[in-house]
Amino acid sequence: MGDSNILQQALVRSRRYLPWYEDWARASIGGALDEMALEFELIPGLERLPLMTHAILEEQYYTDDNPLAVRSDIHYYRTSGTSSGRRKAIYYSEADEEDYVRVKLEVYRQILGGDAYQSALADMGTGHAEATSIEVFRRLGMLAESIPFQAPIAQHLEHLEQCRPEVLYTMPSILDRILNASSNPAAYGIRHVILVGEMASPAWIELTATRLGISVDHITDTYGSIEIGTIAYYSHEHGRYLLTDGLLAEGVRPEQLDPDLEPLVNAEESVLVLTSAHREAFPAIRYVTYDVVRDLRPIMVNGRLRQSFSSIVKRIGPDLKHGEKISIYDIENVVLRHLHAGSVRVKVAHNALIIYVFHSKVEPAILQKIKHDIEQQIPEIGMMIQSGILGEIQVIRGDEELGSGSGTASVKHKKIWYE
Repeated sequence: MGDSNILQQALVRSRRYLPWYEDWARASIGGALDEMALEFELIPGLERLPLMTHAILEEQYYTDDNPLAVRSDIHYYRTSGTSSGRRKAIYYSEADEEDYVRVKLEVYRQILGGDAYQSALADMGTGHAEATSIEVFRRLGMLAESIPFQAPIAQHLEHLEQCRPEVLYTMPSILDRILNASSNPAAYGIRHVILVGEMASPAWIELTATRLGISVDHITDTYGSIEIGTIAYYSHEHGRYLLTDGLLAEGVRPEQLDPDLEPLVNAEESVLVLTSAHREAFPAIRYVTYDVVRDLRPIMVNGRLRQSFSSIVKRIGPDLKHGEKISIYDIENVVLRHLHAGSVRVKVAHNALIIYVFHSKVEPAILQKIKHDIEQQIPEIGMMIQSGILGEIQVIRGDEELGSGSGTASVKHKKIWYE
């Protein structure tokens, strides 16, 4: 599908469920998006259309009066909070749902090949990925089941021992807990792991493959979001992430999004922006993912150009992943509720989440209350921590580890960082 066709389809589909988009975009570009222009592909250049940032989504989509919320023909999935305190609702039409499953099916077929695998187990959190995984595996002719994330870690291990699935679909944070709780992970008989969720570094994948007794090319990382669906998967053949069909990718600089965001030092890195031909109940036209990718460029795959990137480096937006998505807004709201002042900085390292609280008078007892409330801010995260399949969140007082003079001013531009 050519770039112009993707953009044209995205604009046409947006009319069905997002009537505000056309007027808003027209006002932003000072041009028309009328039916004739779309019919004859006289559409504006992609770069003229406005970027769909987090701020715009809060203003136009994540609202209490979104008309999609009252439609009976719409599915919705809730995720982390916004600056206003409300949790986000991401809407899917029936066509969106069908496309979501179809694209994931194509990706799994590419990853797993023909009929090499007969059984699969989904050990996930909640949300769209978990809700559709079993259907996708069964369409591939596999015996598939899942285990509830609320189940204690011991039950996860028992399920693996009893089912001995050839394919395990899970998140890096959950797989870490399984491996650390298992005396012999290789005994489960897992032949291929499909990952989704948090970032998985090459070093982590290599270590995990060794512990499972499989080769590195039998651990495949996939990348997606609740807003877009499955975005890309890692191709061991090409040594890069390949974007799924129907997506148009751009790389932009952080300062184009917000002057307060720090510029990227590495010239090969950029913030991934996506336009999707497969979404109509979400404004997926120049949608800013806030994920920083490296070396975004097309490569030749099976005789045609496919957009690709070498790695996902970090996130620079307000959301992060710890089992489920949680927003910096959720974290800050809890801290300020207890301290009425101060600031936070969040560190993501090796699938662990560490929150530094900067306040001159914070006491250990208050930090413990903050920790508890943050873990319960997104109920699914709290349940996964309680069941033992997700590591506890650490909350500590900010100190010299973050550099002398750490405080509100020094962390303003970088509240989340990755190690």
